[in-house]
Amino acid sequence: MSGKHGIQYLLYGVYRAKVAESQVHRPYRDCFGIETSYRLKHQARIRSTTKNPVLRLLYVALDFILVNLWVSLLWQTVSVTRRGGRRVFQERFPLKTMLSFIHQVIERHFPLVRAVYLPMAA
Repeated sequence: MSGKHGIQYLLYGVYRAKVAESQVHRPYRDCFGIETSYRLKHQARIRSTTKNPVLRLLYVALDFILVNLWVSLLWQTVSVTRRGGRRVFQERFPLKTMLSFIHQVIERHFPLVRAVYLPMAA
């Protein structure tokens, strides 16, 4: 939650911590970034039943590329520079919107085949 003048108030829950209170912030922020990237990656996940590890790795790589493309687009086009850091308007261009745009383009160029007709035997 942000307060006046861009001050951020954060709440952490720890139990029997062996570090000083001032050192708790960094591990939490690191974990938060990792968890967020995996949550976003799952939104762009390609669903497959293949057991081929190379193909599965390719799909995971493509997931991360799509998320990184989205982050780059947000940073370049849907944000403004201001005092105290950059303001990104993520709600104006969610990841699902970008994925929907890509899906529409793919469907336009590669229409879904609903039936296959075999030639008549002569």
